[in-house]
Amino acid sequence: MRPEQRTPLARYRHSLWLLTQRDLRVRYSTSVLGYFWSILDPLVMAGIYWFVFTQVFDRSVGNEPYIVFLLAALLPWMWFNGAISDCTRAFLREAKLIRSTRIPRTIWVNRLVLSKGIEFLASIPVLVLFAILYGAELGIDALYFPLAIVIQAMLTAGVGLLVAPLVVFFRDLERAVKLILRFLFYASPIIYGTTDLPPNLHFWAAFNPLSGIFSLYRAAFFPEQLDWFAVIISVVMSLVFLGLGLLVFRRTESAVLKEI
Repeated sequence: MRPEQRTPLARYRHSLWLLTQRDLRVRYSTSVLGYFWSILDPLVMAGIYWFVFTQVFDRSVGNEPYIVFLLAALLPWMWFNGAISDCTRAFLREAKLIRSTRIPRTIWVNRLVLSKGIEFLASIPVLVLFAILYGAELGIDALYFPLAIVIQAMLTAGVGLLVAPLVVFFRDLERAVKLILRFLFYASPIIYGTTDLPPNLHFWAAFNPLSGIFSLYRAAFFPEQLDWFAVIISVVMSLVFLGLGLLVFRRTESAVLKEI
């Protein structure tokens, strides 16, 4: 089917996939290790936290095996963190191409969400490998894994669509986002679980949309980590962020094109 014969949605998907492929090829074309770079960063971070909390200090958080507990949240965190960080430069980096094409501008954000999501999927074998090595049992709750991916994709796209145009007008927001992400790392149940928090914080922790998402990922190996209240809050907040992101994006699109 020729491009002009496709539906608008089909053309959008086709363009999104082409740009995502381009991003992945450019990222790894000059790299010797290639794919392994997508898993090396979270693996090193997980190794550091595992060493600190199991060999240096007496750990009172998380579940055993702790390395699997860590990776089950750290890998999706790298997806979220990487996509949002790149979204702060989504329009500034590709300014000439964005101005000279008629592709729907949301693609320039969604391609980053998709490319980082593909890297996340490519890192899942590492989680499976450590689960096998340390004897972590895969439970029936692993069926919720795709649900977690869908919710996280909505949340990441929503935040990305909100951040990308605003950075064009407020350049300091790029650094502010980095600081917020650093704070969010420790405010999210990554090196600990929501069940490790004091009882009076359980309710408020659920309003971090990553809490419910990470509980779905971890439920595959640690069923006691599944918190349906946090999951419901995550779904609601992800939809709110997605709607707000689309609204802000559409309201600022013409001004962004003039600014860049």
